[in-house]
Amino acid sequence: MSSTHYHQQLNPITYSCYSRRVREGEQFISNHVFSFQISGTLAMTDGATSYIFQEDSFRLTRRNSLLKFTKQPGAAGEYKNLSVFMDQQTLKELSQAYKYEAAKHIQAPAVITVPTHELLRSYVRALEPYDELISTENVLLQNIKVKELVFLLLTLSPELKDVLFDFSEPGKLDLEAFMNKNHRFNVSLERFAYLTGRSLSTFKRDFEKIFSTRPGKWLQERRLQEAYFLIKEKGVAPKEVYIDVGFEDLSHFSFAFKKMYGVAPSKMI
Repeated sequence: MSSTHYHQQLNPITYSCYSRRVREGEQFISNHVFSFQISGTLAMTDGATSYIFQEDSFRLTRRNSLLKFTKQPGAAGEYKNLSVFMDQQTLKELSQAYKYEAAKHIQAPAVITVPTHELLRSYVRALEPYDELISTENVLLQNIKVKELVFLLLTLSPELKDVLFDFSEPGKLDLEAFMNKNHRFNVSLERFAYLTGRSLSTFKRDFEKIFSTRPGKWLQERRLQEAYFLIKEKGVAPKEVYIDVGFEDLSHFSFAFKKMYGVAPSKMI
């Protein structure tokens, strides 16, 4: 069956629509994102916890999160989502102007369900005309809508203040535990270093002390080991494995797999 999709991005307001197509991938979330699921289903995982959002639901995705996702069109054949990105500069401006501060650093989940409320529904409906605001001269109007959203969220869910106005950077984490949890995410070593609270050079040095090998080599071998298990023991097709374990494309995965195991992954089935 043929499939179509489009993606309209208005910084910081984004509409996504995909028709008759399941989409999978992963993201590093650099800013807090408020989203409304218009139609279809979104499934996400941070490697430890899974989240599922159905039509007509609201959510807040925290910044500095790694997430894999599956977007499934609904019964009518469409996946639609609206997202508003809350950048750090805007939040810091609000913090300074209105004395908003996080009372404490909390270990909130990567994705937070936001309770449905008519004020939020009204806000989303008011954003519909903004799909015409492509040009840069409308940045001010978009910025106003972002600030309006922050005030709404603080009114309806005051506890989100400790999430939105926590401007701290990732602290130094247990590197071994972090990498064992997140090795399937296909992100750069610079990103892994940042998320574990280290410079790139410190990350590499600490990594080799713990794992006795280079991070790039360890990541590839660990991903291939998991792929081997899924293909041989679980009967999962290579084309359904390579993205899940952290490879960008099937050809690179197949080449690396054959080099390590002496046989193409397609021959394992």
